[in-house]
Amino acid sequence: MTIVPAYAAIFACLLLVLSIRTIRARRSAKVAIGTGGDTVLERLSRVHANFAEYVPFTLLLIAFAEMRGIHSIAIHLLCVSLLIGRTCHAWGVSNNTENFRFRVIGMGFTLNTIAAAALANVVSYFL
Repeated sequence: MTIVPAYAAIFACLLLVLSIRTIRARRSAKVAIGTGGDTVLERLSRVHANFAEYVPFTLLLIAFAEMRGIHSIAIHLLCVSLLIGRTCHAWGVSNNTENFRFRVIGMGFTLNTIAAAALANVVSYFL
């Protein structure tokens, strides 16, 4: 397996950025746990949490697909699709004047990536 670890490192860097943004917002709002009703902190916290909820499992599915011998181009496409999805979602939800299109596009890419990776694993099992 050579492709997914490189993308996992990119996602780790994005997670660090989202974490630092959330930590700074917590300090600014003087909130240790939760959001304290601060709308900026609430948005940044959800962006961070949503990223942490979707990325690990999706990368795991893609890693399994890579281990099963799915073509490298398909693995790259899955990883790039997830990257586009998570970036669009983070951008859309982070802004107080949310551009709902980015959120919808981001979730579309993310959910389609999960579905495609799951399907690739199931199909490769039977072939």
